Amino acid sequence: MTNHRREFLKLAGLASVGLSGAALSSRAAASEQNAGAGMSDRSNLRPDQRFNMAGYAAPKLATVRVGHIGQGGRGSGVVGQLPKIEGVEVRALCDLVPERSEAAAARLKKAGVALEPTLYTGSEDAWKKVCERDDVDLVYISTPWRLHTPIAVYAMNRGKHVVVEVPAARTVDECWQLVEASEKNRRHLMMAQNTCYDFFEMLTLNMARQGFFGDIIHGEGAYLHTFTFSGKQKDHRVWRVIENAERNGNLYPTHGIGPVCQAMNINCGDRLDFLVSVASNDFSMRAALGGAAANDDFWKATSAQANMTHRGNINTCAIRTVNGRTMMMQHDITSTQPYSRIHKLVGTKAIALKYPEPARIALGHKDFITSAEFKALEEKYTPEIVRRIGEMAKKVGGHGGMDFMMNWRLIDCLRNGLPLDMNVYDAATYSVVAPLTEWSVAHRSNSIDFPDFTSGAWKTNKPGMDINLTRGGTTKAV
Repeated sequence: MTNHRREFLKLAGLASVGLSGAALSSRAAASEQNAGAGMSDRSNLRPDQRFNMAGYAAPKLATVRVGHIGQGGRGSGVVGQLPKIEGVEVRALCDLVPERSEAAAARLKKAGVALEPTLYTGSEDAWKKVCERDDVDLVYISTPWRLHTPIAVYAMNRGKHVVVEVPAARTVDECWQLVEASEKNRRHLMMAQNTCYDFFEMLTLNMARQGFFGDIIHGEGAYLHTFTFSGKQKDHRVWRVIENAERNGNLYPTHGIGPVCQAMNINCGDRLDFLVSVASNDFSMRAALGGAAANDDFWKATSAQANMTHRGNINTCAIRTVNGRTMMMQHDITSTQPYSRIHKLVGTKAIALKYPEPARIALGHKDFITSAEFKALEEKYTPEIVRRIGEMAKKVGGHGGMDFMMNWRLIDCLRNGLPLDMNVYDAATYSVVAPLTEWSVAHRSNSIDFPDFTSGAWKTNKPGMDINLTRGGTTKAV
């Protein structure tokens, strides 16, 4: 075994939680066999696939009974949206802070929901009781990142479908835990990657599928979103500061990579092959936190927990797919850059670019098309999900409506017994970028292979994201 591979396994496997020694030995042995056969010694950490969850349709649920865990910033928004979707019952609410669950329950009551959810609060493992309930079909996880995989695996092992906020996992091994639990139990695991349901992203996905861009050669995405150290963050974002202090990589890749992967049919005709990642030094994060700490005891205590010395401000990651396409992904939460997810698709016939807004389309080397021409393309390529639910989604809100469209479609698929738009392989693929970039940055930007979470099934899997509602679409928004 090479030193290079030992270092990878140490980062990807041993740093994670909940993996038995037997499972680790089995994966290491499988990887050794693959290396001996001339295959990548890092891309396959298990010998076979239990069951292919791509295209899997679970039995219909006339009523989707939800247990929601984590009523912080994102979670409170989810709870507010669910009563506006037909066939949903919120049976349980759980948060470490009792006041958050109480506020969420009061919000449901104010919205006219007669069923009073059971509250589970006040202890670190109260979430287990939600997963153990017989009257919960779907566990919705909106907690800090470190709890995403442990709760998701626990829930699937108890027969629940799971939707989890981004990222679904923090380590390579956690990604494998999600895949194996989903396959073993035949329970859906969907990461709540809302940007895949944003309006321009769905428009360009529909255009890509109908050949407007020709062959897509390259895509770009990002999370460029300045994080402010202020009183507003006191109640629910400290954990995120600590994450960015302790880890040097692209820690939040899913917003950018999700829509690009969908347009490129990743995991269903192509897959991510390898990446390289480079990070700047820290020119601003430590200074920003220090400034906040000087005037606020709360941030002073937070600063004491966080070693901000080694966290780079801007991470840039380059990815190549098996079929020869490329991607560029960036992460930056502390610079003066305006908010951007970039969302760029480069094809042989046309390109799309969302930021800086307004979103634009160009044909070859010509200038971007006019607003009138763009409007005509919108009329032609706007997918059915937007025509059906888009205006209501804007009114309900949630990042401009994309959150509501995502949650509506999730419930619609479960009620109609359809495959989910995004499956566990997508969740693992998008999430694994973070630990792989950490490894690359720590090893002088050397390349590192992506695991094949589909175990080869990507060659025949069919694309998900049924944005034209060829099946389903029957659930009402109320």
